[in-house]
Amino acid sequence: MRFFRRSPPPPPPARPRVAADRRVYAVGDVHGRSDLLIRLLETILADHTARSTAEEAAGRPARRLQLVLLGDYVDRGDQSREVLDMLASLRAETRDDGLVLLRGNHEAALLEFLDDPSGGAAWLSFGGRQTLGSYGITLGMRPGGAELDAAAAALREALGARLGLLRTTVMLHRSGDVVFAHAGIAPGLPLSAQPEQALLWGRSRFLEEGPPEGLVVVHGHYDAPEPVIAPGRICVDTGAYYTGRLTALRLDAEQGFVHVDAGGAP
Repeated sequence: MRFFRRSPPPPPPARPRVAADRRVYAVGDVHGRSDLLIRLLETILADHTARSTAEEAAGRPARRLQLVLLGDYVDRGDQSREVLDMLASLRAETRDDGLVLLRGNHEAALLEFLDDPSGGAAWLSFGGRQTLGSYGITLGMRPGGAELDAAAAALREALGARLGLLRTTVMLHRSGDVVFAHAGIAPGLPLSAQPEQALLWGRSRFLEEGPPEGLVVVHGHYDAPEPVIAPGRICVDTGAYYTGRLTALRLDAEQGFVHVDAGGAP
């Protein structure tokens, strides 16, 4: 006679579901690595083309491609200028909502520096100098107000139309039951009332509490050598600027990752 029964295993976590007609690739933090970004975009296009061909061969309509970049395009790495040029080209070539550019905390810090050079000077200490350097702008070790103002004016001029691109980045995107945000969301608040401190800087209890039931949040910001899959969230920031690996999450009828490594094949 059995007095104790094993509890049934918990059901597997639900697979994140994006819009039924879409194949979404969410790209992690680029951080000034245009060399990796161009190769990852080529890999994504090849992957999407192969899957679309298979869908059509099976008598199903091919899903539409959507790229969602999770922010932090600039700073840390040495190719911020080239990354922004690449994003501007993508924006010009992409129709409708096939390209979503989220804002990261590094874009927010850059914009703050441009709007208030002295008040936003902290940006220089976590990657801003590398971005300035990519535009040929240098600063002394302890720049004063006049030098900061001159650097901001020079960067504003050098950015040109790219400044408009940065200002039109969005804070949050949703497809199906998947929410995309740079650093996550603030638990307990509706998506329409999310504070920038949570979305951009991760200043909430998101990592501890996760999103509301039924939603999955795809984000970056918290770098690790490999993607992190946790209850209610997937992080695809694989520290491109120092690991040499840039990663994207693919979401369609299935879920998978594509990545490229510096100096190697995908």
